Amino acid sequence: MPQIQLTPAQRKVHRAEAHHLDPVVMIGGDGLTAALKKEADAALKAHSLIKVRVFSDDRVQREAFYQTLATELNAAPIQHIGKLLVLWRPKPPKEKTIDEERMAGPRDVKVLKFSSRGGQRPEVKTLRVLGNQRLTFGGKVKRAKPKQTSVKKRQS
Repeated sequence: MPQIQLTPAQRKVHRAEAHHLDPVVMIGGDGLTAALKKEADAALKAHSLIKVRVFSDDRVQREAFYQTLATELNAAPIQHIGKLLVLWRPKPPKEKTIDEERMAGPRDVKVLKFSSRGGQRPEVKTLRVLGNQRLTFGGKVKRAKPKQTSVKKRQS
């Protein structure tokens, strides 16, 4: 897959965003393994902008790692400074699964009621809270208030 081409202005923006980041992928003595590429791909999916640290003193080898990661992961090479490599790839859009039959169902909540006397165990009560209810700080169940509408909307 070809790597993403960015303008110098876009690259500058991503370099500034990556400044405070810590490296999330480390390339050790084994070099670029399949597991390392998989981990870098997962990090790019999660964060879109990552730093990679290479524990090698050979600059030519680091440059090869940099270009290989950029082409194989379909990412844009942002910066190679010292032993740090910065890669960027746009985040894929999240797929929302909408289940129209799903509604807020009841949930069981455990409430601890502490004794007024210090040495006794707290009383544990299990309460069922429905979708339109909420639990107060005191451990009581309250119904949700109906959503208020304006007078003008009610008249029309």
